[in-house]
Amino acid sequence: MEERLNIAALVVTHNRLDKLRETVARLLAEPVEHVLVYDNASTDGTAIWLEDQDDPRLHVHLAKINSGGAGGFSEGLRLATELWDPDWTILMDDDGRPAAGAVAAFRDADVTAWDAIGAAVLTPAGQICEMNRPYRNPFWHLPEFLRTLAGKGRRGFHLSDDAYRPEAGVIAVDMSSFVGLFLSRAAVQRAGYPDPRLFIYGDDQLYTLNMRRRGLRIGFDPRISFEHDTEATQGASGVVLRPLWKVYYMYRNALIAYRVAAGWAFWPLVPVLALKWWRKARDYGEDAPRYRDLLRLAMRDGLKGRLDRSRDELM
Repeated sequence: MEERLNIAALVVTHNRLDKLRETVARLLAEPVEHVLVYDNASTDGTAIWLEDQDDPRLHVHLAKINSGGAGGFSEGLRLATELWDPDWTILMDDDGRPAAGAVAAFRDADVTAWDAIGAAVLTPAGQICEMNRPYRNPFWHLPEFLRTLAGKGRRGFHLSDDAYRPEAGVIAVDMSSFVGLFLSRAAVQRAGYPDPRLFIYGDDQLYTLNMRRRGLRIGFDPRISFEHDTEATQGASGVVLRPLWKVYYMYRNALIAYRVAAGWAFWPLVPVLALKWWRKARDYGEDAPRYRDLLRLAMRDGLKGRLDRSRDELM
């Protein structure tokens, strides 16, 4: 008889108790051995609610400071590994949660060829969540590079809608988000933990890209479905970030991720990215001047690889 996998789930939360309640309920309805909620110093009653939960699988860590999603995933993954040494650990924010049967589908899948598995992330309405669409790095794969160069943009290297059909099977990818990412013990041992200095955004890109650089194998399995109940909105040229200080982390960390992804092509790519991101100011209306100020600072720090600027300084 095959030994049952020891699966742990890590949820990072900060001041979103309404979403956390639903995520914890969904997880505890799944066949997982452990659930760790890493509370990033919430002030909305999260700690009190967590204290009232009595499921023995639920473990809570109350952080004294808010270290952002990156800090929560880094320290939370370290804690889960030390506590349980699970065969697999599932990562998610408080607004990302498994669809019914997602973990059971993972248990039924043959994952022996993979070090990590990314889920198909959908919106609550059942549409593909664009911000969580995995991709194959075009700088590492010629077909994706040629499609992108031909003018397809992100459609040239992100997975197509067809890849989300259950019958499509598991597809090798280079980047998968931290909403429904299943990490094997071997992956954590070889890749370590996410960089906590990133605070928010891009930590999943950098972590999974660096996994691939180390030769680890990441698969996208459309039969494993997660829901992302995100409040982010889409503007004319992509996501619009609120509150505005998030702009800094989005683009600083994106530059650092592009440096890893693009290699020798990074510096020729920088002017293209700068122009593209500058034009996004139109989505911010009267906040466009503040958006541009934050973008300048993000570009400066991203090019220098500076990761020590505090959120208090930004505020």
